[in-house]
Formats: sequence, structure tokens, C-alpha cells
Amino acid sequence: MKRSFGRLSVMVVIPVLVLSSEPARGAEIACTVADPTGTPLNIRDAPNGRVVMTLSNGAKVKAAGERDHKGKRWSLVANETGALGWAFSAYLDCVSVNRDQQKSAPMRPRPTSN
Repeated sequence: MKRSFGRLSVMVVIPVLVLSSEPARGAEIACTVADPTGTPLNIRDAPNGRVVMTLSNGAKVKAAGERDHKGKRWSLVANETGALGWAFSAYLDCVSVNRDQQKSAPMRPRPTSN
């Protein structure tokens, strides 16, 4: 937002917080790319942003957070090298892994095909 005070213009910067879902302490979210189109999954610099890399079906990633963007759920993921990017959540199969007990549980059920 720009405000003018006579000949002086001041740019006001409003900080934006990114809300994310964090896994419970001692747990991590392990995901597998499961893009139903069969093409590599686009990983973006922001939800629905510029493509920065692609991942093939079956690739393993770790989820670092989630957020909604225009009614769609997006996940912040890290690949095996630690590179971060945003993926469309519906194209990921994720489970929570408790590192202390090594048990897994589904995060959300995959929709069934009719």
C-alpha cells in the first residue's frame, strides 16, 4: 500500500504470516507422489506459483506444512536433497510416522474411484 504525504511517498509493508500444519513433536509426515495424470508432479515456489522442479510418481518427500489457496489444499514438501516447494496436496499420499515408536497412520484417506 502506498501513501502520499505531500511530496513524500511512503511504502507501507504489511507482513504476511504463512500458516502451516506442523506434525506433532517426535513425528514426521512422509509422502509419496501419486499424480493421477501420470505426468511428473509440478513443485512450485508458492501455491499455484512458478514451477521450480518436478517429481515423478513414487518419489518420496517429507511434508513441512500445508495451507489453503483459492479453495485448494497445498503442501510444502522437501525432496531427498532438502529442496522445498509447494505441491497440490491431492496428488500426495501421506502418513504420519512417529519416530519414537515407528508406527504409521494415514493422514487422510484417498478418494475411492467409482
